[in-house]
Amino acid sequence: VNRISIGVQSFSDDALRFLGRRHDAATAARAVESAREAGFDDISIDLIYAIPGQTEKSWRDTLERALRFEPEHISCYELTVGEGTPLERMIRGGEVREAGDEAKRALFLETHEALTGRGYVHYEVSNYARGGERRSKHNSRYWDHTPYLGLGPSAHSFSPGERWWNVDDIGRYSGMLEEGKAPVAGRETLSEGQMLLERLYFGFRTSDGLPPEFFDALPGGRGTLAELERTGLVSVNEGRVVPTPLGFLFSDGLPALFSVD
Repeated sequence: VNRISIGVQSFSDDALRFLGRRHDAATAARAVESAREAGFDDISIDLIYAIPGQTEKSWRDTLERALRFEPEHISCYELTVGEGTPLERMIRGGEVREAGDEAKRALFLETHEALTGRGYVHYEVSNYARGGERRSKHNSRYWDHTPYLGLGPSAHSFSPGERWWNVDDIGRYSGMLEEGKAPVAGRETLSEGQMLLERLYFGFRTSDGLPPEFFDALPGGRGTLAELERTGLVSVNEGRVVPTPLGFLFSDGLPALFSVD
């Protein structure tokens, strides 16, 4: 084990209570301190922004408190409202208001400026590292189509051209293994076009980006690329097409602008 990742989520007690977490800000701080005292020299802190009621000031306070620990890696995730969750029901019922697009945009750009200003590399939409060697090697496997094997209930696996996933019930998972059966719930075969689209999707999520020649394989790819560069959503750095901070905001939608045969 060479890294410990701590789900702090926030250093605001109000935000933690809203999220239904069992810890408070002081407990989170002690967890990070204890990990450092125990000898971990590679610590990652997970944070969540765009929590209903969160202000730019309260988010800056959380970022500043996180930075005091000088973690080697920080992940900042935009709050996702899952279907059927208590939060979704609260929003639907008008009990709370979900953060608007402009608020999310401001918080995202604030995060980028605060962390890159302190020497962190914004290498993926939600991830920041203190130098290239601190990037998550595990997650990077998913983004560059490296084959991987998932073990355990619900785990996903990938081999070029194919993806499969395990059953999600631990009892059924264990039972199938005892019977000598592969605990696979389903699988999909990816076409060449789907693989190309995934490369485009993953490329726009990371600071590694894509080589310009990649867009030659897409109908009208160079023209669309030029338009994205003109509008400031991508730039060409050291022979790679990479999203700008503003482009990261729209990374999920950028692939839809290209035609993939």
